[in-house]
Amino acid sequence: MPDAADSSAELVPAAAGKGDAEGSQLRSEVDLTQGPHRTGWRYYLRAIGPGLVTGASDDDPSGVATYSQAGAAQGYGMLWVSLVTFPLMAAVQEICDRTALATGKSLGELVVIRWRSRPARIFFGALLIGLLAANALNIAADLVAVGSGMTLLHAGPTWLWALVAGVATTALVMFGSFARIALVFKVLCAALLVYFVVAILVHPPAGQVLRGTFVPQMQLNPTYLTLLVAVLGTTISPYLFFWQSAHRLEDMRDEPEQGRRAVPLAERDSSKSRRKLRASRLDVIAGMAFNNLVMFAIIVSTSATLHAHGTTNLNSAADAAKALEPLAGRWAGALFALGFIGSGMLAIPVLAGAGAAGMAGLLGRRFGFSRSVRQAPVFYGLVAVGTLGGTALTLAHVDPVQLLVISAYINGVAAAPFLLLVMLISSSRTIMGPHRNGRIATTLGWATMVPMTTAAITSFIVGG
Repeated sequence: MPDAADSSAELVPAAAGKGDAEGSQLRSEVDLTQGPHRTGWRYYLRAIGPGLVTGASDDDPSGVATYSQAGAAQGYGMLWVSLVTFPLMAAVQEICDRTALATGKSLGELVVIRWRSRPARIFFGALLIGLLAANALNIAADLVAVGSGMTLLHAGPTWLWALVAGVATTALVMFGSFARIALVFKVLCAALLVYFVVAILVHPPAGQVLRGTFVPQMQLNPTYLTLLVAVLGTTISPYLFFWQSAHRLEDMRDEPEQGRRAVPLAERDSSKSRRKLRASRLDVIAGMAFNNLVMFAIIVSTSATLHAHGTTNLNSAADAAKALEPLAGRWAGALFALGFIGSGMLAIPVLAGAGAAGMAGLLGRRFGFSRSVRQAPVFYGLVAVGTLGGTALTLAHVDPVQLLVISAYINGVAAAPFLLLVMLISSSRTIMGPHRNGRIATTLGWATMVPMTTAAITSFIVGG
């Protein structure tokens, strides 16, 4: 393929601006690895990025709505789930992250390497088309949530802010530099900190919180089990696999000392390779910990307020914010809304970019926000379809709850096959070399198949 997306061989501009080769070349000529700001704890602090963004983007408005429903319906009894999902989520995302580090290629590209038969590629392509469709529906629901949050803050009508958010996000990712996009992502991650403030404002009883966290309270009834599967499916979403891999490649291209390309670990100095692997692993673990702590804070907040006062049925994050105001005060409701507005703006480009990167890699085309529209037309075309398509759906006044139901169904069906592909790739000595899965990653990775397969079966049952 003449336009093959060999991210380990191409020289592409990274951070100075899309297509700004001069700026990127200047950066690549300066080896920043020798300065004091690239050693010790500063190096590891600066390395936090892709993992944090992945974790925070998973707490999008649909996730906030699911966690709010868990707290409202079951109280503190589902806090233990945040402890269980953390190691599973961290293991899966670390595996996806390591595939990029070890090979300098995306998951889509690695599928082509691992399975050369046409039927295998068609099957994977069909899964990716389903993921792209599900992501577009999720984008529409998130845009409506952003608009609803702005309405709750008395800033204007929902449809207007949904339109503004959709257009602004599309413009940012299509024409903004990767450095600017990465900075915006990190700033939006900070919006989720408000949920910790809300959890403190509602004064939850410490005893019940500790009991709910460390003593699982399983109930063998359809309502509880459906909600449990929904929380697990929301936390371990298939689009995150592709985003973690793609964002890590962007991070590797942005390293000035590597010559503007994603250099695999095997081609680096051994000490720098080990340090990069440790820093990336820390980034992923920190991001997944942040994700699960946000889930914990949301369940605590809604348990202490909505569940305690008998409000057990919610359809959206906006419903949770509205219900919080009379119970916990106007500030709690406003902060809750600010949280899912920020997470929605973060999740929209992540949702669009994840599926687009996977499909572009499968087709042998360039991808990534560090490249210009001219350099990666297929990738940006798919991103635009996702963001603008989602924006169009909001203007059609489609029920956002129904969009999330359809999206959850598609994700539930596709999650287990996607994870199977990831595990087979990451366990391959031929592809991964010395960085293939170890015992812990293998155990946790395959253990994650259980809830994801359960989610797929449940999706079939509910959908049927």
